[in-house]
Amino acid sequence: MTSEAGTADPTAPVDPERGPAARQRPEELLAALALPTRGTTYSLALPRYTGMPLFGAHPPFDVSMYRTPNGLRGDGIHPWGPRNEVNLGYMAETVSGTSHSGAHVDALAHMTIGEDDHWYGGGNAREHLGDRGPKLGDGSKLPPFITRGVLLDVPAFRGIEALPAHEPVGAEELQAVAAHQGVQVRAGDVVLIRSGYLSQWPDPEGLARHVTAGPDISAARWLLEQGVVAVGSDTETFEVQPAPDPGTPANPQPVHTLLLIENAIYLFESVYLEEISRERVHEFLFVALPLKIEGATGSMLDPVAIV
Repeated sequence: MTSEAGTADPTAPVDPERGPAARQRPEELLAALALPTRGTTYSLALPRYTGMPLFGAHPPFDVSMYRTPNGLRGDGIHPWGPRNEVNLGYMAETVSGTSHSGAHVDALAHMTIGEDDHWYGGGNAREHLGDRGPKLGDGSKLPPFITRGVLLDVPAFRGIEALPAHEPVGAEELQAVAAHQGVQVRAGDVVLIRSGYLSQWPDPEGLARHVTAGPDISAARWLLEQGVVAVGSDTETFEVQPAPDPGTPANPQPVHTLLLIENAIYLFESVYLEEISRERVHEFLFVALPLKIEGATGSMLDPVAIV
């Protein structure tokens, strides 16, 4: 990731299942942990709930009770045996839904491309995809993220509440936002780009007015050049949709392709950025600890910014 001078170690090997984010050295971790001076923590996730808004192609998120005190009695189940004179009970639920529900990070095996449906690190659907998910670069390989975070607040820079639907954000504007905020994007950073989309949560009409704004391919190239290990936004797609510059042959998600598939730069999506925007928190310790689930293509998160 980054050294104290803000330069990546070019000699460090890249793990084909974890990418550049796994190269963090002890001194870099300690430098990141030294960033907070106030001791204030901001949650970067909204609560998940049954029927929550999700990207249209994803399965719905659902919480259902599996065990309840009444159900235990009705089924005649005695978890602790017959001696229960205090009527001790318990509740347990099942949670169903994609790992891409709410704030989450994409695993390297999330996106595929080409006739062989390949992904970063040499994985492909024919050789590395089973009935229980990918075997290479899956969610169990996701690294912890404990590093410097930077917020680039595009609507605040423009003086508006949220970007219009499908609005692209290019490299020049991101550089202007960073200069306006007085922050520098450095190697090893996690850069979070605010569109303002979640200022409308969970109103469906409000969300529709600001859906899928985000970085275009020029912004992705600039972020890659800075040496970031992960990027994120408050939208469900990170990049602007539809892509204004899909290239030839046409690629509907060129940013995902460049960052995730080709360079193992992790993508965080549906990250809640409204509170740190209001507080004008632009530099912080970023902490996100993915769940290690074999066969998953990402992980739900409750990331935090600490200042």
